[in-house]
Amino acid sequence: MQIIHDTIQNIQVGPAQNFEGLTMWPLVGKNTNGEPDYLALDEALEKELAEVTEISDAGSVPELRFKNGALKPVLLVDGEELIGAKQNRVLNVTVLAPAEKDIVIPVSCVEAGRWQHRSRKFSSSGRAHHSRGRAKKAAQVSASLSAGMGRRSNQSEVWDEISAKSERMSVHSNTAAMEDIYEQNRRPLEDYVDAIKPVENQVGAIFSVHGRIVGIDLFDHPSTLNRILPKLVQSCALDALDPLDVPVDGQGTESRVSVDKLFADMGLSEMKSYPAVGEGEEVRLAASNIAGSALVVNGDVVHLNAFYQ
Repeated sequence: MQIIHDTIQNIQVGPAQNFEGLTMWPLVGKNTNGEPDYLALDEALEKELAEVTEISDAGSVPELRFKNGALKPVLLVDGEELIGAKQNRVLNVTVLAPAEKDIVIPVSCVEAGRWQHRSRKFSSSGRAHHSRGRAKKAAQVSASLSAGMGRRSNQSEVWDEISAKSERMSVHSNTAAMEDIYEQNRRPLEDYVDAIKPVENQVGAIFSVHGRIVGIDLFDHPSTLNRILPKLVQSCALDALDPLDVPVDGQGTESRVSVDKLFADMGLSEMKSYPAVGEGEEVRLAASNIAGSALVVNGDVVHLNAFYQ
């Protein structure tokens, strides 16, 4: 779609920041005046302007209810983790939830060993699905949508990915929760967040892990990026700490050429448009080596993500 091409053309790539196997390339916007006309998920939950609950007393693993009591829409970003209720979940897609409305949002479970209420409502964990898991989930959701089955992940594969990561990183969890991988690596993850900071007018980021380009997240406002960046850094840093991603045989060097190749590969992706869960339209990006999506509202790209598979 032309709007996605134009959006990418309107950003500049800043100097890379590196820390312990993780590299961030800041994406700087050229026109970044004003503030978004929506609230971020964490902000809405903190101010008790919105709430997230199970869809019913019985619950449904791939769906949650989002009640927006605010006078503004609320932005929920793909991969953000919600904890509590019957089991922890992550968002399958980015949603701009309409003001003063209830909607059903598509999610994946990231806690295989629990199905009982811990709380009535969900809270934000301040984390996101780890980057390798986000990439796989993006491809699964695109395939599900294309097949007319909604925005569903392959839940068993999501659980298998978390289980394998826990084993590699020597993490024990009574409920097979992704949360415990993060909690048992809290100190090094905090070091990554402290080391990698946003620059002026930054609206997005491209990350690489030990030289492997992971993908891109791009937003419409610097303030949105500032709120989400710590989650994105931890998401990629968790993979940087994973023995699976440790470089071997001289691997592990990224360059601006790799960044330019990501943009080129995104441009070659097939793009299919669907009505969004909330406001706007959702554009799915799919290629042999790329999976991702963009939320377009009133002619603007609110959030775009794309991952190498």
